[in-house]
Formats: sequence, structure tokens, C-alpha cells
Amino acid sequence: MEGLRSGKLDYDRPIKVAENIYWMGAREPADKWMINPYLIVDQGEAILVDAGSGMDFTSLVMKIVQIGIAPSAIKALIYQNYDPRLWGSLQYLEAIINRKDLKIISDRSSLVFGQHHAVEAALLSLEDVEFQVKFSSGRSLELIKTPFAGSSGSFVTFDRKSGILFSGHLFSSYSCEGEPFLELMAECSDCKSIAICPYSHGCCPVHDIVKFHRDNISSERALKYALECIASVPFRTIAPQQGSVIRGAEDIAHLSALLASLKGVGIDGIVGRSLLLRTGGYHVGERWIERRARAGHGNLERSRIVHR
Repeated sequence: MEGLRSGKLDYDRPIKVAENIYWMGAREPADKWMINPYLIVDQGEAILVDAGSGMDFTSLVMKIVQIGIAPSAIKALIYQNYDPRLWGSLQYLEAIINRKDLKIISDRSSLVFGQHHAVEAALLSLEDVEFQVKFSSGRSLELIKTPFAGSSGSFVTFDRKSGILFSGHLFSSYSCEGEPFLELMAECSDCKSIAICPYSHGCCPVHDIVKFHRDNISSERALKYALECIASVPFRTIAPQQGSVIRGAEDIAHLSALLASLKGVGIDGIVGRSLLLRTGGYHVGERWIERRARAGHGNLERSRIVHR
């Protein structure tokens, strides 16, 4: 397997996720913030998913060469949200790929931001490509919207041939251990503690996944909707934007169930602490006006009349 050195993974080389699919990231062993570009190669052509920052560009190009393909073999770049850490290398990639028909594919709302990184390549929305990207062989990558599971334009990419779901923010993690592949221990499936491991195994990867989703997904509804969007997709491996690749069927089932019932996600983690947001209807406006008036920012009686 590519990326093995003395029985350990070699992060200076591409790491094989499946046949002709590679993790192309760059990191130091102590780095907890692991961004995951992925390269899919098919009969001399390649597509790069979530290419990464400008700081990681040199490492990315070295790995492309180590795989044995020329940068010009890359026919498309897929960006699954507008995270600037994914787009930072785009102008350099355009230059080294150097092909007139290079396609940059993302959601329309993400292209608004991404266009500032592009130079000449065609910017195409999911609708422009009819929610799929094809190799010349006929192999197709399916693009599935998961709005607000991260940003408004978030989506995931499914490669039916390999069974890999490139999941963007979904199933991502802060990755306390920094390993490229996640394998949960048997006792993790019944564990109720996701902050401190009761089995003295060090940091808890499930805690890191939960915390990432609470911090980076916009709401509980957005997370549940995104999981519904992929529920019927026959994926066997999850390759997230950040953290570790998940391959075990039981691990995928356990984490999916956990995330589907997760509370305190995004704005929902704040609502419970806010009087204004946890009330509804007319009373929201009325109580807000009362708060403003008590703070000396408006006339209470006049505000009530105007509101009513």
C-alpha cells in the first residue's frame, strides 16, 4: 500500500484509500487540524476533491507526481463548500495543471467566494454539470446537496465504483490522534462518556467528531437533513474533509445513529440559553422591545404601539 514506511504510514507520500483513490494531505504528526484532499484516478485522468490551502500546495504536487501521473491529467477540481482552507491553492493548481478545459465545480453560493481564487478555468455549478462529474471511461461521481451542513452550499460526492462518500463536513473531526483511518474499539459502541475515555485509551475520537459537528454544522435540523440526504446512498467508506477516513460498517452505523440524535448543534446549542430565541410568535418581538426599553434604548410604550 502506498504511504507505508517501516510498517507505519508515511505522510510524505500519498496514502491509498481504495484502488486508485488517494489521501493527498500534508501534516506534521503533532498537527490536530488535518485537511484531506483526495485524488481519484481513472484510466489516465484524475479529479481532485477539496484541494487544500496554498501552504500545502508543494506537498500536494509532490504526491501527484509520486502517484505517477502528470498534473495535466487532472480534468476537474471539486470544492464541497467555501472553506478558504480548501480553495487557497487554486490559482497555483490552475498554473501547473495548465489545461484550457479544466473545470472548477462547486455550489453556486460557494462559487461566489471561490471565484476570487480562480484565474481562467471554467466555474461550474452543480446544476451546470447536472449533479455529476464524468470520466472519459463513463465512471461518474454523483454530487448530492447537503445544505447548511457546514455552509449553505455544502454537498457531498459519491463514487459508486469504489463505494466512497467524500463527505465534506459530515463525519469530520478535530482528530485528536491525527490518524488517517478510524477504527473504533468494541467498547465504544456502548460508551456513554464522549469527553473522557473511561477505558484509559487516551483521547476519544467520538468526542472529536461530536464536537466538530456542534461547532461547524449550522443546526440540528441541518445535520439531520444532511444525514437523510445520504441515507439511501450505498456507500461503504466515508472520506471526510477533516479527520479520519471511516471504513468499518459498524463504525459508520454507530456514528450515523449518534449524529442523527445529536443535540446542541450550531445555533441550537445557543437557543436554550436565550430567552428571546426560545419564545415564539408575537412574544418574541414584545420581549425584545421590553429588553431594549429597560436598557434605555427606546420608549417602551411607543415601541409597543408601533409593534402592535
